[in-house]
Amino acid sequence: MSRKKKGSNRWHKQRLKVAKLHEKMANQRKDFLHKESHKLAKLYDCVVIEDLNMKGMSQALHFGQSVHDNGWGMFTSFLQYKLAEQGKKLIKIDKWFPSSKTCSCCGKVRKSLSLSERIFRCECGFESDRDVNAAINIKHEGMKRLAIV
Repeated sequence: MSRKKKGSNRWHKQRLKVAKLHEKMANQRKDFLHKESHKLAKLYDCVVIEDLNMKGMSQALHFGQSVHDNGWGMFTSFLQYKLAEQGKKLIKIDKWFPSSKTCSCCGKVRKSLSLSERIFRCECGFESDRDVNAAINIKHEGMKRLAIV
């Protein structure tokens, strides 16, 4: 479109082609998110997720548009209503919960953990992938909150 004269017939034709492509991508994303949320709602009685600030992540971590393109907010809303329809629970863990910095073995919280450190190592000898460790901590926190409710 940048090479077409704005307002011309060819510009309008190209604009429609681009709009169709964007609509197709949006429909593919929605379809994928519906299918994945349906799988999770069908398999589990309770799903625990971290309530992430995607807008802040896109600005602070220089991920830019790729963070918005994944449709995290849409996915959580799909998951929430599908679980609610079946009488199941969605538990959201606060974004400030130190899931990555906490040892899932002994429970000790580290003061700092840089994003470049991909392996979590604790003084107790526990060693794991950083994301796996965070997922275990989120699961434990979700189980605590489920026991309270």
